[in-house]
Amino acid sequence: MLDLVLPLECGGCGARSTRWCDTCARDLAVRPDEPHLISPRVDPGVPVFSLGRYAGARREAIVAVKEHGRADLVGPLAVALRAGLAHLLGWGVVASPLTVVPAPTRRWAARRRGGDPVARVAVAATAGCRGINVVQALRTRALVADSVGLSSSDRQRNIAGRVKLVCPIRGETGDAVVIDDVVTTGATACESVHVLQSAGVAVVAVLAIANA
Repeated sequence: MLDLVLPLECGGCGARSTRWCDTCARDLAVRPDEPHLISPRVDPGVPVFSLGRYAGARREAIVAVKEHGRADLVGPLAVALRAGLAHLLGWGVVASPLTVVPAPTRRWAARRRGGDPVARVAVAATAGCRGINVVQALRTRALVADSVGLSSSDRQRNIAGRVKLVCPIRGETGDAVVIDDVVTTGATACESVHVLQSAGVAVVAVLAIANA
């Protein structure tokens, strides 16, 4: 009866009567050789890793969280991000203590979405992890436009100089990694890394849930 009133659909494939089906869970699962190193068009100067292509169940889950208020899908994305961070730690790409810095989200977009989705996933992914701390240190300034549909050069111009540090990160916190939901051209990642490094933060990598 509840399904008739409030239809329950998988956030990845639309299957009925489940929030996240087994097939989509397998698609999002992080394999032993993931995340993969990628080469975005705008190089942030540190390695950029991605858990997978921005397609299929991964894409649908990210869009559902960001645009449709599917807070129940923060969990599956967080599980994948947690596994990705664990692999980077195991491979020695990053080291503990580790500071996780979510990529900046436009303030009005965060209000519309009921909070910053990237930060929510990062917090859920690191819950209970010793030696890992999430700091929402970055914010975009006013006049940053939605990057959807912009060319690589336009994305760079759109974000250049418009990311600011709003929460200082102490130097003794060790390595830092920037977390993003989707890396497209790499413009936001590049600006985020630049701002953090200019403040003396030892950013060693960028990790995205997906790359387009």
